[in-house]
Amino acid sequence: MNRARSSARSYGRSGGGAPQRSSAGRSSAPRRSQGGGSGRRPMAPQGEFALPETITPPLPAVESFDDLGLPAPLSAALASEGMSVPFPIQGATLPNSLAGRDVLGRGRTGSGKTLAFGLAVLARTAGLRAEPRQPLALVLVPTRELAQQVTDALTPYARSVRLRLATVVGGMSIGRQASALRGGAEVVVATPGRLKDLIDRGDCRLDDVAITVLDEADQMADMGFMPQVTALLDQVKPDGQRMLFSATLDRNVDRLVRRYLSDPVVHSVDPSAGAVTTMEHHVLHVHDTDKQRTTTEIAAREGRVIMFLDTKHAVDRLTKHLLNNGVRAAALHGGKSQPQRTRTLDQFKTGHVTVLVATNVAARGIHVDSLDLVVNVDPPTDPKDYLHRGGRTARAGESGSVVTLVTPDQRRAMSRLTAMAGVTATVTSVRSGEEELTRITGAQTPSGIPVVISAPVVERPRRSASSGGSSSRGRRGRGGGGGGGERGQGGGERGRSTGDASSSRGRGQRRSAFGSAA
Repeated sequence: MNRARSSARSYGRSGGGAPQRSSAGRSSAPRRSQGGGSGRRPMAPQGEFALPETITPPLPAVESFDDLGLPAPLSAALASEGMSVPFPIQGATLPNSLAGRDVLGRGRTGSGKTLAFGLAVLARTAGLRAEPRQPLALVLVPTRELAQQVTDALTPYARSVRLRLATVVGGMSIGRQASALRGGAEVVVATPGRLKDLIDRGDCRLDDVAITVLDEADQMADMGFMPQVTALLDQVKPDGQRMLFSATLDRNVDRLVRRYLSDPVVHSVDPSAGAVTTMEHHVLHVHDTDKQRTTTEIAAREGRVIMFLDTKHAVDRLTKHLLNNGVRAAALHGGKSQPQRTRTLDQFKTGHVTVLVATNVAARGIHVDSLDLVVNVDPPTDPKDYLHRGGRTARAGESGSVVTLVTPDQRRAMSRLTAMAGVTATVTSVRSGEEELTRITGAQTPSGIPVVISAPVVERPRRSASSGGSSSRGRRGRGGGGGGGERGQGGGERGRSTGDASSSRGRGQRRSAFGSAA
């Protein structure tokens, strides 16, 4: 443990003063390409690229946050949040990231990646002060929901070491976000499109960014953000620290690793990057004529459930159908404005809404405690989509089930998909009203009494220029809250219904039982 403590201290204060802005404790290995076949493990399963070999031996994992030698305020904040034992990806990567090493972390959503990079970012930035428009650390994420989740997760810890967070995403007021950056923010959590807009406007520069994190890098590739991501990475300090976290390592992510990571410490939570022992997978064979009734009975179960469909029109139709049958449902897709999406998620998390009907906009970046069931009403066509939809349950060691409804013409494709995803699913033929359906999903007969989900009364924010540039004031609207539609100001997620890109990619002609393709 002494070795870990020694490495952790390399990022921190020396003699009580602030650490230097240069990448203290950074590995001396030169930044270079790690391409080619030599020095790499054999090809990973399911068409993934093999993880790169680490040249410099990594520091050993720790079993307690106390073994990291974190700044006292951060340790106190962890204790107050009830955090004492790190998850595997945290214990393995933090000793090395605190020492300034580049990190490549591969693991399923819900494995603890946010604190794995977040504590390193905050500890190594503590004591520094950013100049206006010039952040010191950057976390790039693919969707607004994930940006908000990361901000929420890091806010209490950033507050403890007096660091200012700014959240920069599309669909929100670009003027307020620019104001937050002008006021000074040490750490920026951003989606690539909106950050590029702010840089183009002269409201942000990345010259001082010494620590860069790419979270959910594979989804950024899937959504077509790679040109923006690489352009942004080319603007940060060339000798700075880079951390890349991804659930899968495909060709585009592999290019990022080889181009931008130097001798990274590699940690993979599980080889399949998907299934864990706490998650059950069920494929339910249903008849076309019985699918809607089966779906409705599952939705009427006790407890919360997320139901995934391919298109926003199908989502809206199913939501309306469930409400008419007495199920407290709400829709979440790229056609909703950001305030609507935030309100819907809040209602789902508090239990005011029990069924979240969504496109892939909810497949990543959403964490809801004690969510034990995810239902693929429309089976996904991409194994990565299957893994990330399912990743909404069985998070952080909890248990959960993923259920996929499959009609006769979808059975062969679903068998191929589960094999590619590396999961073993229990296949059962069911009909609505049957005991077997109830046993697997908790399905029950809906009340049939229509319900209306009322929106909470929200006090309109007063206009003020004195936001202070901090994103830590309250749990919502950080870094510029307020209006803006889905395709709103500054083109934040350029030309896309943000977060919904992967759900509509390649599926324009598919039809759902609950509506025509978008």
